[in-house]
Amino acid sequence: MKCSKCGNTIEIGDRFCEECGTPAMPKATGGCEKCGASVEEIDPEGFCSQCGFRQEIQQTNNFEILLSPNLAGVSHRGLKHHRNEDYLACARVGTSVYVLVVCDGVSSSASPDLAAKVAAESACRALERGVRGTNLQKEIKLAIAEAMTAVSAIPYNVTTDIDPPSTTIVAAVVVDNTATIAWLGDSRAYWISPNSSRQLTRDHSWFYDVVLSGEMTESEAKKSPHVHAITRWLGADAGNVEPSIVNFEIPGYGYLLLCTDGLWNYTPEVSELQMLVNPDIDAITVAQKLIEFACLSGGHDNITVAVLSLRRKK
Repeated sequence: MKCSKCGNTIEIGDRFCEECGTPAMPKATGGCEKCGASVEEIDPEGFCSQCGFRQEIQQTNNFEILLSPNLAGVSHRGLKHHRNEDYLACARVGTSVYVLVVCDGVSSSASPDLAAKVAAESACRALERGVRGTNLQKEIKLAIAEAMTAVSAIPYNVTTDIDPPSTTIVAAVVVDNTATIAWLGDSRAYWISPNSSRQLTRDHSWFYDVVLSGEMTESEAKKSPHVHAITRWLGADAGNVEPSIVNFEIPGYGYLLLCTDGLWNYTPEVSELQMLVNPDIDAITVAQKLIEFACLSGGHDNITVAVLSLRRKK
């Protein structure tokens, strides 16, 4: 990776350029950098509809979010793509409520990077407002619906053959000892701990559907050109889809991890992911090490990881 300021090579895992000190992964910003207009006012080319200023979209190729020692995330362009079409947003509400959202823009659609950003930030804001309600499943469903509306409103050229802006989404809100998780597509949530690691989501994908139905074996389905096709997403052409929603009771100490397929494609088994996560380290270090692993494994896709370290309350 090259430094955006001086061009010096930055090694994977470095947080600053050794030559000039520029951060390797600028923190994510939302909306217009000049007038402060919301992200919805930014068009696919980066221009603000309020003041006309063009955003430096390339700054979001690699970024990290560090809200506290136990809540952090990293998004990385990977090694093969020219831009990052993933995005993440996180929030802490009060002292014990946490929100995490990860999105993976659909590459075949228009402005997938903007779709992912709009979805993540819209859902995160909605959950920040709604977490004080008693029905978290209802609130997270409303947040996904708000993200759907925001992504569907992104302008694009309807005269082309390109699909409208689209993205996957996985979102989690944690209150006390319960994590409520909703998703559309194949971005995933995991619980990682020394004793009880598991995948918490089930992909909305062609691959999963044909294997579950018995139409194909896993080995047969992996050879199909449809192997990476998703069956649910956010976007104007998504139809009347509903997110899947689960409640997960925190069993003890561990990490709630949300990620895009840029990571989990290299760790098909939960046990492989568990081996990469050392217990008792802070969230940002977990995220950085997983990004580094994916890059060293080939980095063929964008990679995004959000991590929340949790311990069950008595």
